[in-house]
Amino acid sequence: MGNRMKTEFLTKKEPVRLNKFLSEAGVCSRREADRLIESGQVFIDGKKAGMGVKVLPGQEVKVGKKIVSKKEKMIVMAVNKPRGIVCTEEKREKNSIIRFLNYPDRITYVGRLDKDSRGLLLMTNNGDIINKMMRAGNLHEKEYKVTVDKAITKQFLQKMALGVPILDTVTRPCKIEQIGKYTFKIILTQGLNRQIRRMCEALGYEVKDLLRVRIMNIELGSLKEGSYRMLSDQELEELYDLLKDSSNNMVLPADAKNSDQKERRK
Repeated sequence: MGNRMKTEFLTKKEPVRLNKFLSEAGVCSRREADRLIESGQVFIDGKKAGMGVKVLPGQEVKVGKKIVSKKEKMIVMAVNKPRGIVCTEEKREKNSIIRFLNYPDRITYVGRLDKDSRGLLLMTNNGDIINKMMRAGNLHEKEYKVTVDKAITKQFLQKMALGVPILDTVTRPCKIEQIGKYTFKIILTQGLNRQIRRMCEALGYEVKDLLRVRIMNIELGSLKEGSYRMLSDQELEELYDLLKDSSNNMVLPADAKNSDQKERRK
């Protein structure tokens, strides 16, 4: 399916609406594209583009001075990663996420889940989205459901929420809520290496199960373990809106500078 879609896209001769072209190239949402066009920042073959225009194959599109290239259809998919699958592109790893999915086009993961964790993983061929989503300073939320080996206490919840000393830093304050005797949900805005497991271990708990259920506006929902789905147009539009003010650069608020030194794209 992926190869057929790619072939159709590359051979398609019909013009594409400019806002759709910019969205599928990973520049911005269609709404934001309309604003860029209206403000005179988009050019086709050196001429300022107007609202509602279409792009023909072979035409040069620029946003400001930057040429926008759209060689293939952008892919952004949600995956329900099983336990035991490794987030790596290492070809020698038999249980890598790349081998597991065996997707026909080249894609990579947006933020790792460690081998023993499961749940929502985003895969894409768009490097700009990866950078903006994973910079710690952009404060994007990731939500997890966690089961530990003994009964959860109020003291445990308070310490987790305020920040736990791990990896020569203190974790950023986070939202946490108990949902069972041994289970809690936690929302992080950073991704230190094995962060939740290390936080629990520092407080005398062992994680028995870790399930990621949300990344920003994308939810795991009822997606079956081991399966994947493409993001809907609505999800992509919402994601672009959330990312529009995010930086690709290492620009962090003061409380994130130290922790980002140990960022490992969890």
